[in-house]
Amino acid sequence: MCGIVGYIGPRDATPLILNGLQRLEYRGYDSAGIAVMQNGDIAIRRDVGKLNNLVQMVNNKPLNGRIGIGHTRWATHGVPSPRNAHPHLSASGRTVVVHNGIVENFRELRADLEASGVPFASETDTEVIVHLVQRERDAGHDITEATRRAVSLLRGAHAIVVLSADQPDRLVAVRIGNAGGVALGIGQDEMFVASDIPAILEHTRRMIFLENRQMATITRDAYHVQTLDGEPVDAEIHNIPWDPVSAARGEFKHFMQKEIYEQARALTDTLRGRVDFQHGCVDLPDLKISEEDARRLKRIVTVACGTSAYSGLVGKFIIEELARVPVEVDYGSEYRYRDPILDSDCAVLAITQSGETVDTLAAMEEAREKGARQWSIVNAIGSQAMRVADGFITMQAGPEIGVASTKAFTTSIVDQYLLALYLGQQRGMLSCGEAMQHVADLARLPDLVGQVLEREDQVQELAAQLYQYTNFLYLGRGINYPIALEGALKLKEISYIHAEGYPAGEMKHGPIALIDEHMPVVAITLKDEVYDKMLSQVEQAKSRGGIVIAVATDGDELIREKADYVLYVPEAPRLISPIISVIPLQLLAYTIAVWRGADVDQPRNLAKSVTVE
Repeated sequence: MCGIVGYIGPRDATPLILNGLQRLEYRGYDSAGIAVMQNGDIAIRRDVGKLNNLVQMVNNKPLNGRIGIGHTRWATHGVPSPRNAHPHLSASGRTVVVHNGIVENFRELRADLEASGVPFASETDTEVIVHLVQRERDAGHDITEATRRAVSLLRGAHAIVVLSADQPDRLVAVRIGNAGGVALGIGQDEMFVASDIPAILEHTRRMIFLENRQMATITRDAYHVQTLDGEPVDAEIHNIPWDPVSAARGEFKHFMQKEIYEQARALTDTLRGRVDFQHGCVDLPDLKISEEDARRLKRIVTVACGTSAYSGLVGKFIIEELARVPVEVDYGSEYRYRDPILDSDCAVLAITQSGETVDTLAAMEEAREKGARQWSIVNAIGSQAMRVADGFITMQAGPEIGVASTKAFTTSIVDQYLLALYLGQQRGMLSCGEAMQHVADLARLPDLVGQVLEREDQVQELAAQLYQYTNFLYLGRGINYPIALEGALKLKEISYIHAEGYPAGEMKHGPIALIDEHMPVVAITLKDEVYDKMLSQVEQAKSRGGIVIAVATDGDELIREKADYVLYVPEAPRLISPIISVIPLQLLAYTIAVWRGADVDQPRNLAKSVTVE
């Protein structure tokens, strides 16, 4: 969940690395550092807190060089402090390392190194790596072989970049397991390395992604990729289509706000090229499943974490209804800690914005070992979840910088809708007329989302009334029950207000005890088949003094009489209604967080991509 940036080429490395780290700030961090080759030695600057602290340090004590590495760190071993910040130097000062992941056997390795007289300068597990590499260098191995030998001793998942003062014309990068990505950027007479695409997209769109147990040696005009066993790898070069401008905030105050407003466009892009609106057909060529396999499919298990898990819960309703395939939704973080029942007639569907979430990747590995088909819905092109899957669907949402996911949530629901239509057609569960109606509904979706976004003023007024409350309850039923979960998650993530989402029918089984005049209740009360049930929940909350905020369908005057506040949304077909109903909840969470002065894009204790357990 940390950021890595490296550079080698004719330009000054320092501003390039710092700029790249700034583009990775959304990943979350508590300290930052940079190491650059300067006058034949490795010069380091490190500090705690925001990256601006490091930038100021560099301004006061400049660094200049043509090769360097930088890092933003979330503490796992050792408190946030300058000495625990990356990069880490060997005792000789001739080797430096940045690292994402956890060295699971670092205590044994540290004890062995200390017994041989190696002094340690930090409390981190990462420092053992640089000392191990230096030990191999002292034994006469070049930096590539020294790194290969050193990392072979590590347990756990890792992304590592190494720089040697004795071979200052190259960087060595390693990926082991799922501790985050390692992307190599190919420029003109220069090379980059980064843990995520946005860090280097400004400079190149040609990238190579290291797979598990691969390493690369890069110079300013060449690269060599090999396995950790020393076998050469013919690495594929990916051309990344994202526009660097899309990674900037533009006119918006926060990335999250920008990404909420990008959803109409993102949904259009998600549909584009996959849906034949004239004939009602859906084409998902990257899913790689035949009609025979689709008919044989007996079950889908969706594995995901956080917002993606709630997307999967919405998808369960859609897939089961249209494709008539049973769907289970499991947390990726829990899935592998039991013995799940899987076989070749089951598909495991991983939903992950980053494609690098360690828990979700572990669940995919469990599926592979048990012989199940693996699918993934991902946003990050070239990510691990995309590469290891048997088939995939890309969200096509573009870069999502804000930690609290918004457009990846809605686009992944549409991806599941497309999957349901595709399977429903292949399995003979949908007639042409039925498919045409669903395709027509999807065609309306971007416009409906745009209509909701035009109503931000009503959310602004409501947020001004609610931002001082400290507890919220969110209620939904049927296909909009997961939206109650997602609405509550958004509020707690970015405003630090305690909030819980519940299926509305469960309120009287416990949560109703919490309702009083200090407990706002957000109820999703669209005009659908459970509308009367939701009205009953609203009345129960009101009778106990609760403050009720209803998300309701345009023209519903009855709910206005019963609720304290109403956020109206346009009428929408039932299966796309969750996408419509979640937009005002995203805006509400965002606006309340702004009123409370919270750090919207980088909430405390959170990271965009969780790459360690």
